[in-house]
Amino acid sequence: MRTSKPFLSRAGLWLTFGSAAAILFSIAVSQILLALALAALFLSGERLRLPRIKWPLFLFLLGTVISLAFSGEPTAGLPQIRKFYVFCELLVVFSCLRDIAVIRWLYLTWAGFASIDALRGLVQFAGKLREAHQLGRNVYDYYVAERITGFTSHWNTFSAEQMFALIMLASFLFFGPRNRKRVWIWICCAALIAVAVLLAETRGVWIATAIAALYLVWYWNRKLVLLVPAAILVAFLVSPPAVRERFQSLVQPRQSDSNAFRIITWRTGIRMIAAHPWLGLGPEGPHYHFDEWVPPDTPRPLPAGWYGHLHNIYLQYAAERGIPTMLVMMWLLGQIIFDFAAGLHKLPPGRSNSRFLLHGGIAVVLAILTEGFVEYNLGDSEVLTMFLVVVGCGYLAMEKDLAVE
Repeated sequence: MRTSKPFLSRAGLWLTFGSAAAILFSIAVSQILLALALAALFLSGERLRLPRIKWPLFLFLLGTVISLAFSGEPTAGLPQIRKFYVFCELLVVFSCLRDIAVIRWLYLTWAGFASIDALRGLVQFAGKLREAHQLGRNVYDYYVAERITGFTSHWNTFSAEQMFALIMLASFLFFGPRNRKRVWIWICCAALIAVAVLLAETRGVWIATAIAALYLVWYWNRKLVLLVPAAILVAFLVSPPAVRERFQSLVQPRQSDSNAFRIITWRTGIRMIAAHPWLGLGPEGPHYHFDEWVPPDTPRPLPAGWYGHLHNIYLQYAAERGIPTMLVMMWLLGQIIFDFAAGLHKLPPGRSNSRFLLHGGIAVVLAILTEGFVEYNLGDSEVLTMFLVVVGCGYLAMEKDLAVE
């Protein structure tokens, strides 16, 4: 029988906390801390634990390996195998973060870090507007091509990180233990992060955030649900012209928008899936073989855009790894929603840490599923890391030995 070593157990907890928090600033630091957390966990003698989604997770990873083995191009798909390391975040979170107070402070740390990141984004936004005016460029076209990124390398990553932090902070404000002394700090953080999400102009994240907000407000106070569309209208009216034009592009796309190229990636993905429904082209296959599967009636040259993936998690997983593996991922996401909803029904009435973790977890999954229609969001290591943290903490909220508030 393994004997637990308290010092290493405590080290594992704080290294896991550091890995989960650092992802908002640096994926390298986060993954280094993840490696140290794994080492502390293995050496501590603590039991290695995974939540009940371990079977769909195992089958998803197995499906990825099988797809790679039959792809005929094992080297090309190795980046997706190396990404298995990121899934270790779920292992260390569920095994090490067994302190509800630490979990609560992790999300408040996310709020603080995301606010700092948002401030950087706001400075970038002002700078880009100034650059556009100095160059005599159309502000909308100039900004859409190079949006704010905060401390990340891409605006999609920045937007998704801000969205996750905002969702969990909103869930804490709605359902977490009441703390009137500090609540104004977290409300200010939420407002700042919301502005950053707005100015990042990632439309898929806008829609996903709205869906998550509707869910949270519905379970917080159903009489206020109509305030969500009202808030969206206010955001539109008070936004800078470039942001208002981005709203309008949802229904009236311009040439510089990403609507046209996404339709091409989706049609191409459907052709890939029709030809390889069971095992797909292999991990990274859509990237390396995209030109071979573009529909013949597609006008050339292709519209400007990124053609390295299919900008849709459902098509991407099916085209890469086959329809069965894609359905396993949907099983995993559906299982999370089902389990968290069941956990909520078992909680006593009133605000609690468990309630905010479970409601926030469901809202995050809904956001992932929504944005997944227009972006390959779980293919981003930073986004995947934050998602796994939310999932692990949600399952911890249902543990009996963590239920004491």
